[in-house]
Amino acid sequence: MRQLTAINLLMLVLALPLLSYAGAKEDLQDIKKQIKEKNRLITKTQKVETKVSGELVQIQKSLAEKQSTLVALGRDLAVVEKGVDRTLQDIEKERQEAERKKAQINRRVAALYKGGDTGNLRVFFSSESFPQMSENLRYMRSILQNDKKLFQQYNDNVQRLNKLKQQLEQDAARKEGIRRSMEAKKREIEQEKSRKATYLVKVRQDKQGYLTSLKELQANAARLQSMIRKLEAKSRKAYSAKGRSKGSEGKQPGVTAKATPVPGRGLGAQKGKLSLPVRGNIVDRFGRHKHPDFDSFTVSNGISIQAPAGSAIHAIDDGEVIFANYFKGYGNMIIVDHGEGFFSLYAHASSIAKRVGAKVTRNEVLASVGDVDSTKGPMLYFEIRYQGKPVDPSPWFR
Repeated sequence: MRQLTAINLLMLVLALPLLSYAGAKEDLQDIKKQIKEKNRLITKTQKVETKVSGELVQIQKSLAEKQSTLVALGRDLAVVEKGVDRTLQDIEKERQEAERKKAQINRRVAALYKGGDTGNLRVFFSSESFPQMSENLRYMRSILQNDKKLFQQYNDNVQRLNKLKQQLEQDAARKEGIRRSMEAKKREIEQEKSRKATYLVKVRQDKQGYLTSLKELQANAARLQSMIRKLEAKSRKAYSAKGRSKGSEGKQPGVTAKATPVPGRGLGAQKGKLSLPVRGNIVDRFGRHKHPDFDSFTVSNGISIQAPAGSAIHAIDDGEVIFANYFKGYGNMIIVDHGEGFFSLYAHASSIAKRVGAKVTRNEVLASVGDVDSTKGPMLYFEIRYQGKPVDPSPWFR
């Protein structure tokens, strides 16, 4: 009877959640490592945030310098605009002078027209003496010189007017060029400022995400710690009820005194012979991985297989379902006991096809791929554990 009671108690201990005290303790250590890693990520993120904040200060300095450049461009623009105003005034003066010369020329042309072709000849030949003839000749020459000078002045006015118009066009083009440079500089400043500000927001969001993740890990650690205390109490109670049997001294039921290498029996003998539990691509592998943005490491106790939602998840080998329910952080999860201390874990399922206690065979459907509690879309998170300790699943698959 005592032997039967001890066997029943032993079965009760083996049926406890998380497989065994050693396995739960191992999980706690893994979570503590992840908490430490998250703290490193947060510290790294804070450093990045400080760096980006410093870069924003530099942007503000650069912005001030560029604003100073804009002010200088504004001064240049004012000078050009004043030059344009002066040129317009000069053009108006030259235009008025040209109009005055043109009016004089018109009067001379009208006078010549009235005098006819022989007007000057009549004046010349009407002279009564040689001295008078010489005087009339000088008079006619003076008139011709004045007419020539008048035409030359008018021509000079027209040329200066054309040059002033060209200068006005050049000044206007320069003015427009300065305006375009100023607008381009303003856009450049605003774009750079916006880009850096957006980057800072992203870093702060990442930091908040890590803080949230850290809180979740700490909560999981607290739950595991509580469960370990319960496992310890139940284990002590079961051990006390069973009593010390021959050869069992120093080692309690359900407690692994020391991690041992994976044996070549049971599931351990199937290395290199099994198929992946789902058809897909392995996107995350077992072990420590360097974070791509923060130069630090995260730890994975299993592998992640990306697969279409609804794909069938298969048991890797014969065994018994010992857990089939939702587990925070892992979504819908199944754990299969394969005997000899081996267990397989399947997480993030959209639906579960088996219940606790169900016997399953190799390749039998356990669940469907989903994204419950997954941050990377539909996928299967998969682990193999030996005596509660996670081991790299990769060597088991063909």
